[in-house]
Amino acid sequence: MILTSTEKIEGYKLQTLGLVQGSTIQSKNMFKDMGSGFKSMVGGELKAYTKMMEEAREVATGRMIEKAEKLGADAIVCVRFNSASVMQGAAEIMTYGTAVKMTQE
Repeated sequence: MILTSTEKIEGYKLQTLGLVQGSTIQSKNMFKDMGSGFKSMVGGELKAYTKMMEEAREVATGRMIEKAEKLGADAIVCVRFNSASVMQGAAEIMTYGTAVKMTQE
């Protein structure tokens, strides 16, 4: 599956199949959250949260790809990511784009 943030894929004509999205809500356990709270007082990267967000993006992207495959897509164009805080220590990641079928120009 080809994923791109652009509207076009050079050398191909694209047939739009529809909007696809995937999302997940992730959180860290209380002890890691406390450790990150202390880290935020002195500054620096919150590695546990960085890892959590990377994992969340992978899960959301995988779910989006599954939906595109069910539509018979070869690619997803205009891919975007969005995140929102759901509650302290938990975040929703959503990825979305347009599923397309590719044919040579």
